[in-house]
Amino acid sequence: MFSETANKIFQEVIESYHVLDSVDQPFSNPYDKNSDLLAHLLYRKCWIDTVQWHYEDIIRDPSIEPVAALKLKRQIDASNQDRTDMVEYIDSYFLEKYKNITPKTNATINTESPAWGIDRLSILALKIYHMSQEATRTDASEAHRSACQAKLNVLLEQRVDLSTAIDTLLNDIKNGDKYMKVYKQMKMYNDDELNPVLRSQK
Repeated sequence: MFSETANKIFQEVIESYHVLDSVDQPFSNPYDKNSDLLAHLLYRKCWIDTVQWHYEDIIRDPSIEPVAALKLKRQIDASNQDRTDMVEYIDSYFLEKYKNITPKTNATINTESPAWGIDRLSILALKIYHMSQEATRTDASEAHRSACQAKLNVLLEQRVDLSTAIDTLLNDIKNGDKYMKVYKQMKMYNDDELNPVLRSQK
């Protein structure tokens, strides 16, 4: 099943990141894009999500200096763009994979593409990792650990459901019961022609 592979790679990414546990650490992808493009894309996607997760932690520091906060906000914006780009790359991979499938006459389109489901699965892997950390923290109260364990149980159930849904969607596309499209995000605020604030600076 695809989701089993994806979840394994996401776990690999998160554990690798936390060896150094630094948003400034260098990135290295162990999967070669020429021999295993999908694994390469999944690894990169989850790395972006993992770094951004920690950006979001840092920027919520109430004592952060304004200049540092602004710099970090710019990094988060860039990371969001990278994240969106990776989703489109992954969807393009599936479009290419299933390009010779002729959808059935009664085929329907899903509310979200495979890669946007994968995006949620990557974020869910991060939630599970960090909630597990909280559920086993030795310096936390028993009440805290118990509450976090209850949340972790829900997240684990959610991963099963989401994994099943993604696998089902991909199988339906393969069988012609569903079809997919890739809609470019067409974000406007990073474009100096479409964002009126940026345009006024030209």
